[in-house]
Amino acid sequence: MKEKITIVIPCKNEMDNIYECVSFIAKQTGIVGTKVIIADTSDEQQSLWWIRKTQNEFNYSLNIKVIRGGFPAKARLKGSKLVITPYILFLDADIMLQDKSILEECLVYNTDLVTVPFQTEEGFNWIFRLFDIQQRISNWIGTPFAVGGFQFWKTEAYWKTGGYDETHLFAEDYWVSQRAEVMKIHKTKGVWTSARRFKNKGFFYMFILSIKCYINRNNTSFFQKHHNYWI
Repeated sequence: MKEKITIVIPCKNEMDNIYECVSFIAKQTGIVGTKVIIADTSDEQQSLWWIRKTQNEFNYSLNIKVIRGGFPAKARLKGSKLVITPYILFLDADIMLQDKSILEECLVYNTDLVTVPFQTEEGFNWIFRLFDIQQRISNWIGTPFAVGGFQFWKTEAYWKTGGYDETHLFAEDYWVSQRAEVMKIHKTKGVWTSARRFKNKGFFYMFILSIKCYINRNNTSFFQKHHNYWI
């Protein structure tokens, strides 16, 4: 696995999320020695403590490298520039890979981009199931969308899109994933994430912005504005 995949995780003030995320990575089949790049821009002491704890406790099984990050697009771009393996997994710090064989299963596709459906907190799974439908339709009409929380790229295909644009402050995952020539959606119930995005912003805010993203899919200036997402 270590010669095939590099994992890049953007991170800012994630507290124990980053520790839990990496702990699930460490349980993946054949993962020993795999490089995990944490592109961190934490400015809270407790979060910095969790970064150090994560690096210290999992370096026995993973090759963890912490670099200076930024907004997600910049963090992912900086991490991707250090990748020399044929595949990159972009993973968010609040994504838990509960399925221990999921990385092996994604490798089998041998395609440009693989993504997955997400499970989340009780009361919010219906939103992700609606997104699953939207994602399948979008992929079918030729504008694939893989959430940045889990993007399993063939490295060559990723760079063919131009990679992440560090000037993008919003929906950078949509911008880059829609440029994949082929995207597969791997069926699993073994990837969990928090519902914090919907708790913070609400369903309708996220839904309306997803429509705006589609309308502006070729308008880079739209993605260079944060649209109050980080407020």
